[in-house]
Amino acid sequence: MRNPLSKKVTEIQPSGIRKFFDIVSEMKDAISLGVGEPDFDTPWHIREEGIYSLEQGRTIYTSNAGLKELKIEICNYLYRRYNLVYDYAKETIVTVGGSEAIDIALRAMLEPGDEVLIPQPSYVSYHPCTILAGGTPVVIELKGDNDFKLSKEQLLDSITEKTKVLILPFPNNPTGSIMDYDDLKDIVDVIIEKDLFVISDEIYSELTYGRRHVSIASFPGMKERTIVINGFSKSYAMTGWRLGYAVGPAVIIDQMVKIHQFAIMCAPSTSQYAGIEALKNGDTDVEMMRDAYDKRRRYLIHSFRNMGLECFEPFGAFYVFPSIKSLGMTSEQFTMELLNEEKVAVVPGTAFGDCGEGYLRISYAYSIENLKIAMERIERFVEKKRKK
Repeated sequence: MRNPLSKKVTEIQPSGIRKFFDIVSEMKDAISLGVGEPDFDTPWHIREEGIYSLEQGRTIYTSNAGLKELKIEICNYLYRRYNLVYDYAKETIVTVGGSEAIDIALRAMLEPGDEVLIPQPSYVSYHPCTILAGGTPVVIELKGDNDFKLSKEQLLDSITEKTKVLILPFPNNPTGSIMDYDDLKDIVDVIIEKDLFVISDEIYSELTYGRRHVSIASFPGMKERTIVINGFSKSYAMTGWRLGYAVGPAVIIDQMVKIHQFAIMCAPSTSQYAGIEALKNGDTDVEMMRDAYDKRRRYLIHSFRNMGLECFEPFGAFYVFPSIKSLGMTSEQFTMELLNEEKVAVVPGTAFGDCGEGYLRISYAYSIENLKIAMERIERFVEKKRKK
């Protein structure tokens, strides 16, 4: 019998994040700091709107691109928060999470062999989605001594005649790094001069601390070459609702809708009605959760520095990315031994690219009580390894 599998698919490695999640789920008394999922329940008024939509029998297919009311609220939100102006009818699509938006944006834009610049460490989906879309991933290794930001020099050094798309993953998962106005301004001229398109993954845009998020699409000349991707999972604690969106040039969004139409049909109607409520009345919920994350963020930074591990200060998302290079262990070795000896699950930095070696991703989307217990165990583990 012939091989039923695609070589392109079988050569893609499974997510390094999920491996540790699966292990810890079977381990008694283990604490997981590995999954980027808010520990807050979806705010009640948002859940209530979803329940009400079910009670009213609103369980039919929506328009492929999403409910008109939701797309209008998305555009209102983007204007209110980031001064971005989009046409709800032509420049907006509602997707099954931000992950689907990344996938269909790449499939809509790439020809075989087109190069996609992927700054790493970064979210695990960019690299495989580029391959599945027929593109060629080109990794740009972000540096800890530059706070894991993308520099103009790194961008210029990575561009070839085949480069078509730059993925901009800020605020960043796993590092928590952000790029502010001056950082983005430094690369905008290069993007325009080299005629690149940008997929800006802004799923953590509401989770910045002491700094207001700036979208690269707000710069002159960038809206017409940028797909902005966002969603509800992180900001509104709606991971299981699987609701995201993309906005961008109508010529690209139109083709994304076509792919979405054939592969997905539409995002869940219940989730879409809940999303309308989130955007209309969820600002105070976001502020409350952001304040809680900020307290946890500062606690973890202080804890790691106290135990002698270098950890730059992240200003976005809900992760810290401490360095363990001083311990002489690989990221994989550290995480496996920590899990087996202290029953704490964290994610090796290498799950987000080879340049993540020597780092750990630790999520603080968990209660302060669990974080304190976990940090006590990690400190005990680190001291034990130092004495060896």
